Amino acid sequence: MPPSSPSSRLTHLTATVMSTSATSSTPPWDPNATTFPLRSSLLPPRPNAPAESSWNWGADDELGRLNLLTPARTKSAAATQIQTGEVISLNLPLTVPSTPGFGREPFTHRIKPLWPGIAYDDTYSCNTQSGSQWDGFRHFAHIPSGNFYNGVRKIDIEGDASTPANTKCGVQAWSHHGIVGRAVLIDYWSYANAAGNESKRYDPFTSHAISYSDLATCAREAQNGLDIRPASQGGDLQIGDILLIRTGFVDAYHSSSPERRKAAALAGHHAPSSPEYVEGDTQHWAGIAQSQEMLTWLHDGYFAAVGGDAPAFERWPSEEKWHVHEFVLALWGMPLGEMLDLEGVSRLCRERGRWTFFLSAAPVNCEGGVASWVNANAIF
Repeated sequence: MPPSSPSSRLTHLTATVMSTSATSSTPPWDPNATTFPLRSSLLPPRPNAPAESSWNWGADDELGRLNLLTPARTKSAAATQIQTGEVISLNLPLTVPSTPGFGREPFTHRIKPLWPGIAYDDTYSCNTQSGSQWDGFRHFAHIPSGNFYNGVRKIDIEGDASTPANTKCGVQAWSHHGIVGRAVLIDYWSYANAAGNESKRYDPFTSHAISYSDLATCAREAQNGLDIRPASQGGDLQIGDILLIRTGFVDAYHSSSPERRKAAALAGHHAPSSPEYVEGDTQHWAGIAQSQEMLTWLHDGYFAAVGGDAPAFERWPSEEKWHVHEFVLALWGMPLGEMLDLEGVSRLCRERGRWTFFLSAAPVNCEGGVASWVNANAIF
């Protein structure tokens, strides 16, 4: 075929586009790329950005790693993951927990009669983070620098006498995009409570730390040999996956007395690094460990979002001088789900012998919102 023919030029163009988009190493990153920088080689994307920040999707970006949920990845996830059509909700009742932790207001519901016996409205009053929730990018800053994701600062969120607040990085951006793709569940709670694993058992109402090694062993031994390394390292995890970890809080909550639930939630909620922390008075929740190995896995996996059933996702309180929240939300821009109801989906995963499924979540469209109800379903 002559080099100047239309077919040869199209072939050359396609090869050029694929080769230039296969790797993203300089900002702005291409969401369709198949290779992204490792944590060990990540450089700040612009002057004055905190070390380890990954603000590489553009100066006006409000999606962070949700950018990885491209139409192509979502279409592929739907094609491969929706097999039986079974749907499982990942949302706890809005009244659970009855006493929210971390000083949050409980949900209240009021019926408003419009025409008694004929027509009614109702009103909700709640803290969006009192139950099943997505922590938004305005929720938790990188403490040393005071930066939220992509350079948002306190003044952007609160404003002051001379500068009005704005909506940058509010959850409205997530609402417009959606959180829709392939999800992967690691059911560590079932693994830790299986026969023969007595030494691994723990109380989710304590600050038990779950290591990367714990998760990897659980997936390998109890979940059909699932390899939780990224595909680029020979594992089963794909770019843009939504990672979910079941650590047992919801199960423990339902099996605990009302008195125990309330006492656990009403303990102090300030981290040891906070000036308001009172020694010995703090909430304790099991979650993932604060370790460099865990951070590297979370970063290099290029998850679109992460979440679990625990109140803080990470072990609380942190025994380090930093929190996983700082990295996941402020530095890397990954939505973080907490108190998801993973009971039903874990049972169905075990029955079906598969640990991936299609997930669709619709965050609320609140301009400048800090967080959102999960509003998520798993589809098999």
